[in-house]
Parts: sequence; C-alpha cells; structure tokens
Amino acid sequence: MDYLLQLAASPTAWVALATLIVMEIVLGIDNLIFISILTNKLPVQHRAKARRIGISMALILRLGLLSTIAFIVQLTAPVIEIFGQAFSWKDMILIAGGLFLVWKATTEIHHSMDPEPEQVASSTPSVSLGFAAAIGQILMLDLVFSIDSIITAVGMTEHLPIMIIAVVVSVIVMLVAAEPLAKFINDNPTVVMLALGFLIMIGMTLIAEGFGAHVPKGYVYAAMAFSAVIECLNMARRSRHKRLAAKH
Repeated sequence: MDYLLQLAASPTAWVALATLIVMEIVLGIDNLIFISILTNKLPVQHRAKARRIGISMALILRLGLLSTIAFIVQLTAPVIEIFGQAFSWKDMILIAGGLFLVWKATTEIHHSMDPEPEQVASSTPSVSLGFAAAIGQILMLDLVFSIDSIITAVGMTEHLPIMIIAVVVSVIVMLVAAEPLAKFINDNPTVVMLALGFLIMIGMTLIAEGFGAHVPKGYVYAAMAFSAVIECLNMARRSRHKRLAAKH
C-alpha cells in the first residue's frame, strides 16, 4: 500500500503513465483495424460479439503477459543464429505475425478486386469467414500485438501498476472505438482498401523489426495519418458532388 501511495504521489510516475497510455493506444490501432476488417466479414448479428471477444482476449493476453514479465523479457534474448543473423523468440513471433498480416491483407485485397462469381451475382456480399475462424485469426494477431505492447511497456517503466493501468485504459478505448470504426470501414469501401494497405505496411514493419531493422513508429503512423487525411478529403469531395448532382 505504501508503495502505491508513493507511486501516486510521484509526478514522474504520472508522466510515465500518460506517455504509456498514449503509446499503448497507438499500438492498439493496428490491432483494432485488423479486428474491424475481419469481423465485418461475419454475419451482422455476430460482428459485435466477435469484436468484444477479440478485444477482451487482447486484454486477457496483455494482463497475463504482464504477470510473466521475467519470461517476457527473456523473449528478447537470441536463441538461434542463421547466416550470422541472431533471432530471439520475439523476433520470430514478429516475423510470423508480419507474414500473416501481409498474407491476410493481400488476400482481402484480391477478393475485393476479383470477387467470387457468387459474390458478384448476389445483391449482398456473401460471408466467407466462419465465427470460429475469425476468432482464431484475431487471437493469433492479439498474441503478436500483445507481446510487442508488453515489451514496449517494460522498456518505458519498471512499475507494474503503471503498466496494468495503461493496458486496461488502452483496451477500454479499443472497446469504445471498435463499433464506430468497424461501421465506418464497412460503409466506405475505399477506406477498406486504405486500411488493408495499412495492414500490409504494419506487417512489413513487423517483419523488418524481426530481422533487426528498427523502424520508428512515428514514420509509420505519420504516413497512415497523411493517407487518412487525403482519403477524408476525397470522401468530402465525393459527398459534395453527390449533393450538387441531387440538386440538379
């Protein structure tokens, strides 16, 4: 209790908490985009449930990993060397997660550009993903993003309560933002393509980091933000043209 009171009275701890919360929310954007795109392929009545399960499991995974910090830290130690390049468990997990993201986003882009004949003939897109398969893929990426998130948290502060609060707050933000983000992506096909492009970029970033090439997250998110602003301007332009066409 004395430790918690001292922590609460420390300005440094509050700065660390605020910084870590922002960092965890930013890292959670990648996870949330993937969950939104994947759950939008489910029947309407199952989408919200799948999003809640996926994000809840992300919280459980993060808190579970926080309880094994000593083990998580060891994941950064090299365990294998190939052609002079050392790889840790973290590196291999990031590479596997990045490859999965690139494969999944590329597959979704292919389906969007060249849909199956039955999808073209139908007035509504057919559901090509089962509930269990969606949850399984979400959990796989939850694990990758959770490990990255926890290792980032460990590198920013040594206080476990700060890490726990930051993780819980970031997941609550994900829960609140999940529904409107998924609806926005579903209602705007061009945004879906942009989001899939983001996932490819994130996947390549994970692969690069797995091979030891550090990619500053600021550059990645700045590119994402710039692309999102351009797409918002395009959407506003299309909306304005529709209003003008309706008047005439």
